[in-house]
Amino acid sequence: MNSHNTDPGKTPAARDGGGEVWTEERIRALGAITDLPTAGRVFGLGRALSYELARTGGFPVPVIRVGARYKVPVAGILTALGLQPPPGDLTPNGKRSVDHQRQISSIDPPHSGGDGKAEP
Repeated sequence: MNSHNTDPGKTPAARDGGGEVWTEERIRALGAITDLPTAGRVFGLGRALSYELARTGGFPVPVIRVGARYKVPVAGILTALGLQPPPGDLTPNGKRSVDHQRQISSIDPPHSGGDGKAEP
């Protein structure tokens, strides 16, 4: 029996054990944010190495830690690969957060032209 996988549904790289093929279209289809293992696969990294690099600050793109999970903005992946993120907001249908309790503050937010002081 031939041990070489000739499954016509797989790309040549996947058939040859070279991993997945990530096209620009496929990366953009991930949406605005993806999980760490998926982002790692885009860069040819395994799951364990992806988590190790994220934990030590060595992942190839910025990573957002949400509790015990990591999320990766797709715009960072596109930029690292020399692809242009789409113009404008990646989430045009999203609504801005409203701070009803006035609990959110920032130092010199970009929209304020501020003086470097924290907003109340």
